[in-house]
Amino acid sequence: MLKQLTRALAIAAVFSIAPTAGAQTGSAMVGTAPGVAAAAQTLKITATITAIDKSTRDVTLKGPEGNLVTVTAGPEVKNFDKLKVGDKVDLQYVEALTLELKKGGGMIVGRTEKAGTAAAKPGEAPAAGAGRQVTIVADVVAVDPAKQVITLKGPQRTVDLRIPDPEQFKRIAKGDQVEAKYTQAVAVTVDPTK
Repeated sequence: MLKQLTRALAIAAVFSIAPTAGAQTGSAMVGTAPGVAAAAQTLKITATITAIDKSTRDVTLKGPEGNLVTVTAGPEVKNFDKLKVGDKVDLQYVEALTLELKKGGGMIVGRTEKAGTAAAKPGEAPAAGAGRQVTIVADVVAVDPAKQVITLKGPQRTVDLRIPDPEQFKRIAKGDQVEAKYTQAVAVTVDPTK
């Protein structure tokens, strides 16, 4: 499960190094509400299969700017035998971060992680998806109004976070908590008709 997600994220990273092209698009979104801030971005990439080694299950993909990456399709990749050189692979990568103020605290400081995967059913076009969500709860241990910085003490480290929005900043007090949720998801589909 984690290998599948890591592999897909590596593909996204290799192809996203290139400037945005016709076969690579993306969007970003940022928003706030009282006590909440969120940001998300989506990257869509179309790559072409240029080589397949059936003995090792290695698949070489060419991105929109000519970048090449070889990935190994593990046993969790169903319908491997349907892949052909020239097939188009659509990859969609989404990541999002939300920060929510928890007035007065009371939650357990900690870190949790959830992950999951999905694959095509036998006979369908090859496809897979994977995602994970990391949630961290941290205590607000200091508030610096002059710099508009709060200090958060989480389960593993203490960090300073600048809050540039005065309306958001005035809501935060020492003893409150912040819950951060970071979500990543990737979906890969193969379309031989493109």
